[in-house]
Amino acid sequence: MSSLRRGCRPVMRLSTWPERTSSTLSEAYYQPSLTAEYDEDSPGGDFDFFSNLVTKWETAARLPGESTRQVVVRSGVVLGRGGGAIGQMLLPFRLGLGGPIGSGHQFFPWIHIRDLTGILAHALEASHVQGVLNGVAPAPTTTNAEFAKALGAALGRPAFIPLPSMVVQAVFGQERAIMLLEGQKVVPRRTLATGYQYSFPELEAALKEVVA
Repeated sequence: MSSLRRGCRPVMRLSTWPERTSSTLSEAYYQPSLTAEYDEDSPGGDFDFFSNLVTKWETAARLPGESTRQVVVRSGVVLGRGGGAIGQMLLPFRLGLGGPIGSGHQFFPWIHIRDLTGILAHALEASHVQGVLNGVAPAPTTTNAEFAKALGAALGRPAFIPLPSMVVQAVFGQERAIMLLEGQKVVPRRTLATGYQYSFPELEAALKEVVA
């Protein structure tokens, strides 16, 4: 935990205003499921290595005192230019070798980087915002196969070659493979209720901007 606290210090210096703080975390907090729907009040954070890690980060980032307004943004997969998840996907998809990971049925919560930074700014500036916000797009829930198809379409390439589960586990290891092969249906119910207006609520427009 001490190393987590050290890691949080630069984040808190950048994101803390008087009586408020915001930190960005992962959707790994919620347990993978093909049927459950998770909003900001849903339980989680205690079922595997990554969920416990997210819980520890949230605990380490929390400031003492009930008078301090605190906001935690749990981010989905961030889509942006120049790196991140898209940076690792682009080459095989540009070559026409992209496709769904594993079965492709797993949910794929995502957000455009402009909206993630927008939610953080909204949380800092709007005094009525507090607690957990899900940093995911409000569009109808996307599966991994749907995401792969949309990315292929944005690039003008086919996207039907699946990456088998066994290959994912061999390349990324068991724990990281779980994050790729399993997903969660996450909705930004409280984020929308606070009044945040998304710049990229739909996947197709978000991907076109990213790969342009």
